[in-house]
Amino acid sequence: MITPEELAEAFARNCSIIKAQTNGLTHADSLLQPPFRGNCMNWVLGHILDTRNGVLKVLGEMPVSSETDRVRPYGHGSEPVCSDGEGVLTLEQLLKSLESSQSAIEARLKRISPEELARETRDHRGPVTVAQRLLFLYFHETYHVGQTELLRQLAGANDHVI
Repeated sequence: MITPEELAEAFARNCSIIKAQTNGLTHADSLLQPPFRGNCMNWVLGHILDTRNGVLKVLGEMPVSSETDRVRPYGHGSEPVCSDGEGVLTLEQLLKSLESSQSAIEARLKRISPEELARETRDHRGPVTVAQRLLFLYFHETYHVGQTELLRQLAGANDHVI
């Protein structure tokens, strides 16, 4: 079983990858839509932040930003973000909120007990433990973190970050 410390490190690794993949990009770069079915960097980062807010809720903590609540453009099944508009956060806001989420997740995982991790909760699969839910949310995040490499190249970076 993964420990809370290992899970915190894994989320931190994802944050580091996101920082590397967005280094040198502008907000306008984050809004570039791929020429195939998919979402821009802005939506992917907003969706990761929305998912991290879900992690914090599972942990019994407050989300880092009410701006990314599920009514905004980053929730599961939302339409692609193709330009600035209502609820669209800037690249800078997204990165700052992701860092805040990392600090909050790490702080809570340092204090979590084995009993809290074993507590039953629910997700789309039905009854699961808090630990199982957190591991699924981490997996979901890594799926989207992997997309940032292609989206960086879409912005014309033409480099190899990782």
